Amino acid sequence: MEKVNGIGGFFFRAREPAALSQWYNTHLGVTVVSSNCDKPGWRQEAGPTAFAPFPTTTTYFGDAGKNWMINFRVRNLDAMTAQLRAAGISIEINRERYPNGRFAHLNDPEGNPIELWEPAGRDAPLKA
Repeated sequence: MEKVNGIGGFFFRAREPAALSQWYNTHLGVTVVSSNCDKPGWRQEAGPTAFAPFPTTTTYFGDAGKNWMINFRVRNLDAMTAQLRAAGISIEINRERYPNGRFAHLNDPEGNPIELWEPAGRDAPLKA
């Protein structure tokens, strides 16, 4: 059976697309897509990607009006959290360690939920 081999894009509506693209670039390092495709887009590191529909009643994403949440893998959750907080961005670290790693939650400027995931295998102390 032929299968897809990765996510080629993540597209969503935004009130201010250019400003939101710049926010993701500045704070999370996601390269802004060129409008004429002359520059390569963001290249992610190889690694696992969860693809998981949730029930319509889930509260995991926060705002019930949001139908999606993106999860970004990070190398060091504590360093990323410190960087975001230094930029005045509110972020909440889940204090529980799961078998698959650690998580934190924030929202972009348009209220879209973002989850950061530090895969298991790091022995960094838990900080909040």
